Amino acid sequence: MVQWVYGFGGGTADGKASMKDLLGGKGANLAEMCSLGLPVPPGFTITTEVCALFYELGRKYPDGLDAQVEAALAKVEAIAGKRFGDAANPLLVSVRSGARASMPGMMDTVLNLGLNDETVEGLAKLSGDRRFAFDSYRRFIQMYSNVVLEADHGLFEEILGAYKDSNDYRLDTDLTASDWEEIVARYKKAIARELGQPFPSDPKEQLWGAVGAVFKSWMNDRAKVYRRLNDIPESWGTAVNVQAMVFGNMGDTSATGVAFTRDPSTGAKRFYGEYLINAQGEDVVAGIRTPKPITKIAREEMGEGGLSMEEALPEVYGQLVEVYKKLEGHYRDMQDIEFTVERGVLYMLQTRNGKRTAKAALKIAVDMAQEGLITKEEAVLRVDPQSLDQLLHPTIAPDYKRDVVCVGLPASPGAAVGKVVFDPDEAADLAQHGEDVILVRDETSPEDIHGMHAARAIITARGGMTSHAAVVARGMGRPCVSGSMEMRIDEKAGTFSARGRTIRKGDVITVDGSKGEVLFGAAAMVQPELSGDFAQLMAWADSFRKLKVRTNADTPTDAKVAREFGAEGIGLCRTEHMFFEDERIAAVREMILATTRDGRVAALAKLLPFQRADFVGIFTIMGDLPATIRLLDPPLHEFLPHTEEDVEAVSKATGLDAKALLARSRELSEVNPMLGFRGCRLAMAYPEIYDMQVRAIFEAAVEVAKATGKVPTPEIMIPFVLAKRELTILRARVDTVAKEVLSDAGVSIPYLVGTMIELPRAALRAAEIAEEAEFFSFGTNDLTQTTLGVSRDDAGKFLPTYVDAGVFEKDPFVSIDQSGVGELIQIATERGRSARPALKLGICGEHGGDPASVRFCAESGLDYVSCSPYRVPIARLAAAQAALRRG
Repeated sequence: MVQWVYGFGGGTADGKASMKDLLGGKGANLAEMCSLGLPVPPGFTITTEVCALFYELGRKYPDGLDAQVEAALAKVEAIAGKRFGDAANPLLVSVRSGARASMPGMMDTVLNLGLNDETVEGLAKLSGDRRFAFDSYRRFIQMYSNVVLEADHGLFEEILGAYKDSNDYRLDTDLTASDWEEIVARYKKAIARELGQPFPSDPKEQLWGAVGAVFKSWMNDRAKVYRRLNDIPESWGTAVNVQAMVFGNMGDTSATGVAFTRDPSTGAKRFYGEYLINAQGEDVVAGIRTPKPITKIAREEMGEGGLSMEEALPEVYGQLVEVYKKLEGHYRDMQDIEFTVERGVLYMLQTRNGKRTAKAALKIAVDMAQEGLITKEEAVLRVDPQSLDQLLHPTIAPDYKRDVVCVGLPASPGAAVGKVVFDPDEAADLAQHGEDVILVRDETSPEDIHGMHAARAIITARGGMTSHAAVVARGMGRPCVSGSMEMRIDEKAGTFSARGRTIRKGDVITVDGSKGEVLFGAAAMVQPELSGDFAQLMAWADSFRKLKVRTNADTPTDAKVAREFGAEGIGLCRTEHMFFEDERIAAVREMILATTRDGRVAALAKLLPFQRADFVGIFTIMGDLPATIRLLDPPLHEFLPHTEEDVEAVSKATGLDAKALLARSRELSEVNPMLGFRGCRLAMAYPEIYDMQVRAIFEAAVEVAKATGKVPTPEIMIPFVLAKRELTILRARVDTVAKEVLSDAGVSIPYLVGTMIELPRAALRAAEIAEEAEFFSFGTNDLTQTTLGVSRDDAGKFLPTYVDAGVFEKDPFVSIDQSGVGELIQIATERGRSARPALKLGICGEHGGDPASVRFCAESGLDYVSCSPYRVPIARLAAAQAALRRG
């Protein structure tokens, strides 16, 4: 019979850390901690396979699961010395999710399960604390009703708030045992009224209700969004962990907390975390109360009052330090741990590899390699290439005069500017329309995930450094200031106030997540310095990778940035971008309006000095590194005004005839320009366009070679080719112009002529095209469009539906469609190299900066990828990881 349930506790476990796929991260690590001899409350894990079957069977459980759960529960009872549902000696349990990959706050949890009107009396008697028992009972009703019965969370907040107001209570801790008894009665009455049925009192019914709710939460909206953002497959499913409760809310010798074995924001090697005396774990992670630092030094650095855990519970703190050292040494990675102290006794509830900022990930990986805890290869594999994006953007200028609105905790580093919004839906909507927004909330919840992702930064009035907002923001690379208790938010009015001033929705503010400050206005920014740990890790990465990384750069500025980020050449220089500048566009339009070849040549002669100067700038920066220059690609009508108003304006500015402009614009207009008169088709009709561009390239190369002593390596790319004959004709013209320029200058410049593979036919006819082409560059943006029959500009209307439905695993314009577009690339690679073994191959679409696409390119035998300047480090690291994984 298939084993659906794995037990742990009492120093033994059925599972182990390597069984994450089956037990989920939480279940596997609970089992491992048990085997390490750490104090873990007993429990059991229902496997991820049951989650898959739960959906296959129409939200029903497989046969035999109930018997396995009963048997596992009996073992927990034996270890704990309590009985589930027993009125005199009740066993209470928590029911939590646990996916293979950490998804903090995305799925559901129920605590204190097993309480009813009888067992609460038993708990009160056993604990000797009636207030604690009824506080636990009301928490259970509230959580179970929200998670399992789907009652609105606000219903309970309203009841509790009204009761506190009527009794002049300010804090939850002001309520007595009799107060909590009254709250319990009111909660149950509200549930019966709202749902038309009483709150369930049978512990077994409660347990199966909670297990089902956790499995259902795998498919809730916030979990789907999180999986999509973090590339977590839906097929993985979640496990369910049922574990004996231990209580951090049993008085001043009890506590609960979350800690990290190293600082998750900076990566510093120091114990870091927060705790709350007399509280349950959800109080910390949900940001309901603002916790205190665990260590004395952190409390002093933050200027906090009260006592750290190190000061308040020194003996337990010492035990916790030993545990964290043991866990980090065992897992060889920074750990995120959850713990509870029940009347002076420490219990470990979770350990997992901690989420961290990109800066922290770099430091931790490099430090651990230098400490000998991991190898350099492991260090390179530890850092998510995509996360480097967090390091490659501006921070606030040090000399900027800060107008501080309020301060809070520095929950996630970095800086961002945007307009204030209070609603996550509005944040997502404005961001979709190109607005930079800052999401301001009392506290965030998992339902806010879409708004948090859309926002440039996040601010919360409540919550600590390990609250939902802080953890999610760090994972997303969003700056975050949490627990700004001086803020007062009025969401209805669309304002927040602090320090005597009011900030309104739409006002521009700056968030400094590194300092925990919120500033009024748009702060000046500076570029980051990529040295230290970054430079070390990238040096290791470069020593392992085989795939070259180039950049897409159209200007000397782009080329300079890319070189600083380690680009090894230019993989795509789009010459048409140079045509749109004011002093050039008139000559371009004059060329388009010309009715004779001589007229076009005369207009192009005006453009030649500009093109040459552009290439001089680029070649100077790139030195002798290769530079692939794509000759004119877009259709000519893109350079012309389209409305009568625009035509009149252009006519006045340039002196060109308005009627002729409008007539030519209409004449060149196409129904589907993406597949129309563009690329090499323009040069077949008007070869003088490419003649001018090629002349500019070689004259610039000669000038730079003479001036600098470094010989440029131009690679002339002819776009949108579908047949060998096109390339034969156009290559001959390139060679003729190159020979003429180089002969006149008496200089030798090595160069290649190749093509961009953007059409399925070109990929299929690669063998014959390679007879003329010395290199192929796969233009994956257009190749994806032409292969799928999907316009990138319109795909947003339906592609998300296709991804959700499993037609595509990811957006094919973000990550290469490996089974379709990818197969064409592999076909072209194989056929092209069969005709020309030394054929150079690369890609230059946006996919060049996507780690999964980079790995595909490495596996397919390409020579290089090319991406935007700021994604060059991402591609370098992804290429190194691809090489290491291939062995």
